[in-house]
Amino acid sequence: MERNKESNSNGKNANLGTPKNFLVPIMLLHLRDFNAHGYELMQKISQFGFNAVDQGNLYRILRQLEKDGKVTSEWDTASDGPAKRIYSITDAGEQYLEIWASSLANYQNMINQFFNLYQPFFPFQPKESDAEK
Repeated sequence: MERNKESNSNGKNANLGTPKNFLVPIMLLHLRDFNAHGYELMQKISQFGFNAVDQGNLYRILRQLEKDGKVTSEWDTASDGPAKRIYSITDAGEQYLEIWASSLANYQNMINQFFNLYQPFFPFQPKESDAEK
């Protein structure tokens, strides 16, 4: 899985941040639980922790997911106001979400191994000689 890249002080790219296109599985995960129009989906995503989701980008992703057969949409004309597209996940979207979940589980294992080796994050434990003083 590719990750977002950022330059470090040496001018080399370092893999930092969330996995690339992490917004896609988050969108599919929410659509698995409920059918929604884009604005509702954006609200759920922001509650998940994505603070700055570009509305245009969200709708581009939804259109691409629909083109790829991972979501479907229908026009909702029953509610007041203008018609809205209601999106739902497809079987192909469910399978894609399973692949992401498996990849993220592997990614989580790597992160756990990293923190098991990276001791500065653990609380300082005084040596016996320090505790006796």
